[in-house]
Amino acid sequence: MLETRGVTRQFGGLVAVNGVDLTIRDGEIVSIIGPNGAGKTTMFNLITGQCPPTAGRVSWRGTDVTGWPPHAIAAAGITRTFQSTRVFGEFDLVRNIVISRHCRTRAGVLAALVRSRRCRDEERRTRDAARELLAFVGLEAHATRRGSELPTEAQQRLAIALALGAEPRLLLLDEPTGGMTDEEAGRLVALIHRIRERGITVGLIEHRMKVVMGISDRVIVLDHGAKIAEGTPGEVQENPVVIAAYLGTGQDGR
Repeated sequence: MLETRGVTRQFGGLVAVNGVDLTIRDGEIVSIIGPNGAGKTTMFNLITGQCPPTAGRVSWRGTDVTGWPPHAIAAAGITRTFQSTRVFGEFDLVRNIVISRHCRTRAGVLAALVRSRRCRDEERRTRDAARELLAFVGLEAHATRRGSELPTEAQQRLAIALALGAEPRLLLLDEPTGGMTDEEAGRLVALIHRIRERGITVGLIEHRMKVVMGISDRVIVLDHGAKIAEGTPGEVQENPVVIAAYLGTGQDGR
């Protein structure tokens, strides 16, 4: 489904990602782990067009998408959340998701201006889909609240709903359980399982090792921008290079 080959990103003299090869196959949950500054979020940025690679190639379902802008990547079927939750705080939750579905709507600007029947029908379908997504992520009771009024867990669920609104084939989640209690993190893990059951492949950056080891089909480990290990959760846990670089560095293992 997704493949990177030799992907590198330099910022001046800093090499944030260094020649990383990775694959994500259809239907998997793949986690990327590593110490702070290992290049995990930069890797997501390179895949989703937030910044172009200095070298290397990103392929999506057989097409070279290296350097494509974010909106084109999203339209192709890859969406993401961010470590710092990004929602439209001034709008209610239904409007948030309606906005996120823009790349899947068909009515043009003229149809919208004259409020054609086609535009009205599409708007109704889009709002119905938005409400269905809110129910799916467990936020239907908050549909009329503004995004800025939600607590941390609910904002993360809304961010996931926004990413799902663009109908991705691959969903990339950057630290989705950040700031949550263990109970809240457990509920979010259940949501990720339901997302996969919908046929959506998931890529995950996560620091809670309990979450990573419990949910992942494969784990990719980065350190100082390079891939140092890859395998099943059990294989990664037992890898001495990983233990030295990450798992054995005093992390709390949450």
